[in-house]
Amino acid sequence: MAAKIIGHSGNIRRFLDRNHYASYTGTAPLDASSGEQNRHWLSRLGNRQLNAAIHIIAICQASRPCPGQDLYRRKLAENKTPNEARRTFERRLSDVVNRHLLQDAKSREPATT
Repeated sequence: MAAKIIGHSGNIRRFLDRNHYASYTGTAPLDASSGEQNRHWLSRLGNRQLNAAIHIIAICQASRPCPGQDLYRRKLAENKTPNEARRTFERRLSDVVNRHLLQDAKSREPATT
């Protein structure tokens, strides 16, 4: 999964912020609200390979004791459907991946004198 994420993400600096990266990975929610009902759909746009990798990570983490499972269960406790909870979790994972890729890119920069 890590190789797929690194390979498909390319140069992480090309994304202005975490929201642009989430849009690229297809984890940015699309508003599907109508009247008083607030809903969001998961975007079908973006890089499907990256989206699949983040989805697999979300499924694995939601089934094992870890901070990811805590977030997933907290969303379920907020009366979210399992799909809504998973979408929220995938969006958070996208932010985490973006943050780690940025940190890695910064650590590889040559030191300026």
